[in-house]
Amino acid sequence: MKFKFFILLLLPHISAIAQNTQEVPKKLVVVSSYNQYIKSVKKNSNNELVEIKKAIPSIKLDIRYATTNNFMKQVMYQQARAFARKPVVESLKKIQAELKKKGYGLKIFDGYRPYAVTVAFYQKASDKNFVANPAKGSKHNRGCAIDLTIIDLKTGKDVVMETPYDSFSAAAAANYTPVSAEVKKNRDFLIASMQKYNFTVLDNEWWHFDFNGWQNYDLMDIPFGQL
Repeated sequence: MKFKFFILLLLPHISAIAQNTQEVPKKLVVVSSYNQYIKSVKKNSNNELVEIKKAIPSIKLDIRYATTNNFMKQVMYQQARAFARKPVVESLKKIQAELKKKGYGLKIFDGYRPYAVTVAFYQKASDKNFVANPAKGSKHNRGCAIDLTIIDLKTGKDVVMETPYDSFSAAAAANYTPVSAEVKKNRDFLIASMQKYNFTVLDNEWWHFDFNGWQNYDLMDIPFGQL
């Protein structure tokens, strides 16, 4: 009985020690030095933030954050450009080539996003579920997320989807039901095309795709003008 009583006395102390020895969360590291970025590219060419339009001239751009036509209702990018890490762009190039054979093409809304913009989004967004928490950073900040849709090459118009880009509604979910047969066909086609080349769709945004392996890349805060 004495031994059991002794153990009971020790339990609170053991619990306190366990709590104190838990791993302390690592400080968020964001690369804001252009020289540091260049050094990382020299060490590993996959770290390069490639301009998508230059690498894939046939791709269409609709960079909403370089306009006021976005949920922020203000210009967030000073240049209407889109970048992504080298392997991401290589995969997009393959997708674009495959889509072309079927009469379709990609339209890019957003790619690499400087970390400072993610902070601004989070501060203003009415629904935090649709924007990345700066405490963790965004896969866009890593150059490993792409917002896009598919266009019909004959008409030049977007294929029909359930919601516009950057919708904060439940209907924006990648598996939202019910939807029309046409919308389901288009959405499934987009998701399948992206998944084939190493992308995963974000559950609540049909247009957002994360590149598998994004964990291997740093969060970045390098302005477009320096790239």
